[in-house]
Amino acid sequence: MKKFSTLLLAVAAMFMVACGGNAQKKDGQCCEGCNGKLPIALQLYTVRGDMEQDFKGTLQKVKALGYDGVEFAGLFNNTPAEVNAMCKEIGLVPISAHVPLADMLADVDKVVADYKAVGCEYIVVPYVTEERRPGGEKFYQMVDEIRAIGEKCKAAGLTLLYHNHDFEFKKLESGEYGLDYLYANVPADLLQTELDQCWVKYSGLEPVEYLKKYTGRAPVVHLKDFHIEGKQEGDPYALIGLNENETKKTSAFEFRPLGNGVQDIPAIIAAAKEAGSKWLVVEQDQPSMGKSPIECAATSMEYLKYIGAVCCEE
Repeated sequence: MKKFSTLLLAVAAMFMVACGGNAQKKDGQCCEGCNGKLPIALQLYTVRGDMEQDFKGTLQKVKALGYDGVEFAGLFNNTPAEVNAMCKEIGLVPISAHVPLADMLADVDKVVADYKAVGCEYIVVPYVTEERRPGGEKFYQMVDEIRAIGEKCKAAGLTLLYHNHDFEFKKLESGEYGLDYLYANVPADLLQTELDQCWVKYSGLEPVEYLKKYTGRAPVVHLKDFHIEGKQEGDPYALIGLNENETKKTSAFEFRPLGNGVQDIPAIIAAAKEAGSKWLVVEQDQPSMGKSPIECAATSMEYLKYIGAVCCEE
């Protein structure tokens, strides 16, 4: 496991030389001198409690930490126009938004219009309920639903993404993973990936290799680290509860700031660049290590600075 002390990260951040020369960020995108480094956003689900209490103030804190953009998880009673104005004022790119599938099914036109007004390039299906997961009675219906939503997004100049968890890695009768079936049966111009690398690894797959599989179809990649007590043995689906015939091994799972868990973050970032990704998104579902959510976001950013992944520090 990779552990980086707060002191080490602070010292490293002091001596980081970003990009060199007078290179500057423009609208969150990398500029000359960044050597192809990808801009970094924060999934605001990470700091959802803070967003609910102080929406604009939290966005300002996220920007101050060094993030280039944000991925929304609700607008918390702010209008799309208000959110767009805040992002412009603060200097954050509103790259995407996680929107419940139920909301899209209820009124996809409103969802598309709202997030286009926010300024998002992507709309993301973040999670599906049990009946729409592989093996569920509505899984194949869900594939058709996502195809139809993708058509609406495309017509509006937006791109639909699907954010995976572990349950999409249940195999269908055909022998393929449910996630692979989804991408094989919805055209790439209607659906792109948002591969959450925590859940890829937790499911027993290799994040780098799985990301390579979707080269050219992975514009946004979720960076997420985790710690697990105990050694994974046998069928990985037993660990995540998808194979009732295997004995589950008791494990203690914890989301962690980047660099404090089991993930090879530098290798994932390198693979994302090779796959043609445009954005890296940091997400931590629950805080840990005695830190608050915003402190976890700060620790992840300091780690990214430490490994030289950040474009154009200001």
